[in-house]
Amino acid sequence: MRPHLDGMSAQHDLFGGAAPPGWSYRDDFIDRAEESGLLATFAGWPLAPAAYKDYTARREVLSFGGSFDYSANTLRPGKPVPPELFPLREREAAWAGVTPAAFAHALVARDPPGPPLGRHRDVPDFELVAGVSLGSVARMTFRRYPPAPRAETLHADLAPRSAYLMCGEARWDWQHRVEPTESERWSVTFRTRRVHR
Repeated sequence: MRPHLDGMSAQHDLFGGAAPPGWSYRDDFIDRAEESGLLATFAGWPLAPAAYKDYTARREVLSFGGSFDYSANTLRPGKPVPPELFPLREREAAWAGVTPAAFAHALVARDPPGPPLGRHRDVPDFELVAGVSLGSVARMTFRRYPPAPRAETLHADLAPRSAYLMCGEARWDWQHRVEPTESERWSVTFRTRRVHR
């Protein structure tokens, strides 16, 4: 099923009017009470430092529906998405125009102040990427992939309680990174499985 994206939100100009095709953003996707409830829930979950090949990040994560092994470049089986994430998943799915079950993978992440999330594209096992930011503002920067000399760089400031969707060109033809934050930030990312043809 092809996701339905509603184009640019009120922050269309956060890219200077030139957002990558396939990017969509909404402020106030959830309210403060929902944010507080999610953060209270996550405080009791067993997040662990994210490991990328020989590097262990300060970012802490917990995956559901699969966990990617960067040493073997393989998606390993994982526990199913828990009921605590169902309401958020249902809302993201309704916005994206997919069934909630299509978001078979979820990642809960805590980013402490200071370190960035390095430039990357999500692993190729996944297709549509949907995220919700919690706790603090985060700047996401984009650069075309593969990078070229003097490559264009775009940025979007993700407000607390906001959500975004990435598919198509924004998903596959641009790398993204999250710049260092001044205070703790949490995020929930849902992904659909890629159908290999």
